[in-house]
Formats: sequence, C-alpha cells, structure tokens
Amino acid sequence: MEARVSEVAGEVLRDDSLLDEGLVTLTLSNPTKLNAISVAMWRALRAHVQALDEDSRVRAIVVRGAQGNFAAGADIEEFPVERGSYDTLRRYHGEIIGPTLDALARCRHPSVALIEGVCVGGGMEIATHCDLRIAGQGARFGVPINKLGFPMAPGELRGVLALAGRAATLEILLEGRVFGASEAREKGLLTRVVDDEALEEAGYTCARRIAAGAPLAAQLNKWLIARLAPSVPPLSEAEWQRAFSYWDSHDHREGVAAFLEKRPPDFRGR
Repeated sequence: MEARVSEVAGEVLRDDSLLDEGLVTLTLSNPTKLNAISVAMWRALRAHVQALDEDSRVRAIVVRGAQGNFAAGADIEEFPVERGSYDTLRRYHGEIIGPTLDALARCRHPSVALIEGVCVGGGMEIATHCDLRIAGQGARFGVPINKLGFPMAPGELRGVLALAGRAATLEILLEGRVFGASEAREKGLLTRVVDDEALEEAGYTCARRIAAGAPLAAQLNKWLIARLAPSVPPLSEAEWQRAFSYWDSHDHREGVAAFLEKRPPDFRGR
C-alpha cells in the first residue's frame, strides 16, 4: 500500500508492502529536480515519521530517494518566498526543517538510509539523522551552500557534526566540495559502502536484521546512546539571532539569485 501526504512540489511516498516483516519504506520523490526537498516534502516526511513512531507494528524504517538519487538538497526555487525575510527564514529552518530532522532522529524505531546517486545539502542532513546509512559506491555527498551565501542552520548541523566531528564538518562546509562514498565513509558519514548494484539488497538486509531483533532492545539502545552522548547547552535567543544574521546580507541574496539565474555569484563579504 502506498499513502501520499502531498501531491504538490514533490512528495514523500510511504510503502507498507513489507509491513508484515516490520519494514516501512519512505521515498523522497521529486525526480525532475533530483528529489530536491520542498517545504511540502519536509512536512510530509515529518508527518510520516511521527505516524510511524506510534505504530507498534514497525520494526525498522528505510528512507530512500526515487529514480536513482537520494536527494539534492532543499528546493532553492522556494527560497525567495519561504526564506524571503528574517521571520520566514527562522520559521523555515526552526519550524519546518529542524523539527523534521529531530523527529527522524528521535523516532523510537531504527531507520536506515539507503543512498544512491546525489545526496547533498538537505539530503545529506536527512541521511545523517537516520540511525544507519548504507550507500552505493557511486553516491555523491556534500553541502555546497557556501556557494549560496549562507551557513548550515543549527538544527541541521547537529547530525553532520555528530557523525563527522569538528574537523571533517569544517572541511565539508568551508570547502563546499562534493565527494564520493568512500571518502564519506572515511569521514564517518556512512555505515558501509557497497557496489551500486548490491545497494538495495544490502539496505533491506540490514533493515531485516534490525527487524529480527527485539524491538524494545533496539528502542532502548537508541535512547541510551542519545542520552549518553556529550551534550551542550541549548542556544540562547541571541545565539539563534546570530546564526541567522546573514539573512539580509548581499552575499545571501546574491548566492540564491545567482543559483536561480544559473550564473556565477559575485560575493563581497558583506
């Protein structure tokens, strides 16, 4: 059975065909844009994950993309409307993307990201908030938002930083380089890398191993690992404001405009 939450600007498909084994698949689908994630898709992903969190039949969730790619990041064509002012920028990251990633990370059921093709920006953020990540050798990773004139938001940065650590995360964000699956595994971003043709089997074999285990043990493992991880105090309102202080800068406006106009950006450091 497939249930669709959104028919507009991409969608997230829920496939329950393996639910008798305890498995549910969520597919990011916006294939004409390499599965770029629209606001509708962020909201749909959160709704699906929250519904699955309440479903005791579920043992593991597989997250993947449609038609040969995981996801090419957020849908930048929406930025002028969805991120056009300080208030909408805060809402976009703080009330749409951040809570979606948090719901995925906090879901009691383990999740496996099955990654092929492009997995950059918001796509990589989704993958890093899953519990396990299995990628094909041909998958590509990165967060090239330095070319758009803005940093990674706090709620999105958490997953990358937790896996890759300070040094590798700085490299990823400061260089904005796109890199392959082997390097992504070296940086700690991936659980394992397999041949592209073996990816689907490897991903679902992993999910079935999880599903064969005791659900309560898996849930307690997730909770304890999160609880015992090093913690830092939450950001103050002043720190949140600093994190989004770029909103009216020339470089932010120029980076988005240059992307949409398909030309090189003219950054000026202000």
